[in-house]
Amino acid sequence: MMPCALALSPHLDDAVFSAGGTLAHLAASGWGVTMATVFTASVAHPKDFALACQLDKGLPAEADYMALRRDEDRAAAHHLGIDEPVHLPFREAPHRGYGSPPELFGALRPDDRIELNLADAFETLLRVLRPDLILAPQAVGGHVDHVHVVRAIRAARPSAPVLWWRDYPYTVRHAEPQEPLRHTFAHLPGLEIRFGSQSEARKAAACAAYTTQIGFQFGGAAALAEKLREEGAVERFRLDGHLAVALPPDA
Repeated sequence: MMPCALALSPHLDDAVFSAGGTLAHLAASGWGVTMATVFTASVAHPKDFALACQLDKGLPAEADYMALRRDEDRAAAHHLGIDEPVHLPFREAPHRGYGSPPELFGALRPDDRIELNLADAFETLLRVLRPDLILAPQAVGGHVDHVHVVRAIRAARPSAPVLWWRDYPYTVRHAEPQEPLRHTFAHLPGLEIRFGSQSEARKAAACAAYTTQIGFQFGGAAALAEKLREEGAVERFRLDGHLAVALPPDA
């Protein structure tokens, strides 16, 4: 029976940007790979900052922004060679009362209790999929949705080992990016996963599939491709737990 990996992605692009090469490498090595994204719910008639987060991607107000992004995610999963992605029905932070870019990267709102629901959802997902390995964010950059995901995963107490990824592109936007959960991961051993040219190409194609994001995040497809080349076909993690199933060798 083939081993199974589960990537828990806050948003529809995080897992691919941060760990897409590793996911492609695992899939090419015979692993079953599922990418589950947390905050994917469509919200009708967005307003104020939530609407601005759509308009600044060049989309009209009447577009179903998250439906477009879910389609991009399916295309990205296809490029990686992994299973049909799972989309959990939770709303992004701008729909939960966070009203500006600084608020997205600031303190958690005291009335935002979303992680309790996330922990329940993660427990169900883990029970159904029974993964041998989990991949998840460290919340580098400090985005509140990423922080909630980390806290909820820990609350769900997974029995499988976790590879906590370095959240890209926050890792390259600042020389010293925010790491609000640094103390949570500082004691865990670091792990580098290198992958070959085929997995590197699959990651590049998967990243480029998020067409609504590329201009805003990177300044265009060419800039994205250059940024990925600079990463050198390596992704960095912190390992929490014991790997009972060996990772495939670099290829």
